[in-house]
Amino acid sequence: MFADAALAARIDRAEGRMCAQFADAIRISKPESAPLVLPISGGQAVYVGPSSPINKVIGLCLDGDLDLAALERIEREWSGRGEPVRIEMSVLADPSLGSALTDRGYSLHGFENVLGRPLDRRTPGPEVGGVTVEVVTDATLRAWVDIAVDAFTNLDGTGSAAPDDFQREQLTEVFEEMTGVPGFIRYVARIEGDAVGEAAMRIDGDLAQLAGAGTLPRARGRGVQKALLQRRLADAAAAGCTLAVVTTAPGTRSQDNAMRRSFELLYTRAILVKR
Repeated sequence: MFADAALAARIDRAEGRMCAQFADAIRISKPESAPLVLPISGGQAVYVGPSSPINKVIGLCLDGDLDLAALERIEREWSGRGEPVRIEMSVLADPSLGSALTDRGYSLHGFENVLGRPLDRRTPGPEVGGVTVEVVTDATLRAWVDIAVDAFTNLDGTGSAAPDDFQREQLTEVFEEMTGVPGFIRYVARIEGDAVGEAAMRIDGDLAQLAGAGTLPRARGRGVQKALLQRRLADAAAAGCTLAVVTTAPGTRSQDNAMRRSFELLYTRAILVKR
């Protein structure tokens, strides 16, 4: 696949809409958090609550210049909440964006890779032996949250992940809030009836966003993520999606799993933070 700024805009702005949906859900359930969504240079700035991993600015300057007035407002709003501004900048954005941000005191925090693969009705492949995957119901929603938190707080240590330090309580809150956001399909994977893995998917038009996948440490290396990925690709193709995307830290096992399923590296985002 060939990725240009137009494709990056399609993907990054879909993620911006996903984050904005989080903010909308929080505005109803926890209005005291003062969630905020602001447009900037084709992208969006989203704040959902203190120290949330959903707080970000994404999708900017992929087809236009930086709106400094909008950025200054974002910085004031975030500063008033005691929150650093986190900008996820595509390498396909206007080259002047990076220097403009560093001139304003932003520093490099890390990178993330965006991978994609085209989909068609023939996408489904063979099932993974010994692993079953099911769509989450009300009865399994708590298990989905617990697995997600356990997996995220016990990363496999591979690759170059940004040094984010989210507490278990914060992650539990985020995943619980995620259950109230419309548009997500959530999955649980089982081995011999035991729930050991989880994942999610959101469909934005004909784009399938794969997110939130994790496996309990004791079940890693047994094909759980492969099975979850396979099921989501099949469901996305059946829903008429033409492209599936996933974001990973560089050089991780998650990236390796995706590339083994025919995903290709489309582009990288630099994570810039102003504290």
